[in-house]
Amino acid sequence: MMYWGGDMGGWGYVLTIVSFVLFWGTIITAIVLLARALGAGGRRYDAGVPGRGLAEDLLAERFARGEIDENEYTARLATLRRGRGAAQ
Repeated sequence: MMYWGGDMGGWGYVLTIVSFVLFWGTIITAIVLLARALGAGGRRYDAGVPGRGLAEDLLAERFARGEIDENEYTARLATLRRGRGAAQ
């Protein structure tokens, strides 16, 4: 087998290992961030409508699907908004 380089020495091996870890760490981080962004459907619950959050969105979705009626929706929405007002 042909040997193409000189002796790298200890620092050459350390630099190779560090660059390997940084390269793959960057690739894995990019994949995780992309998956998280796509997994949320690109939605930001608090960014769209001021004063609305995840709980209110989920409640509205349940009402739209017919899982709860209008009375239950308004009662739960009022409870959520009272709770949010007390927390702030």
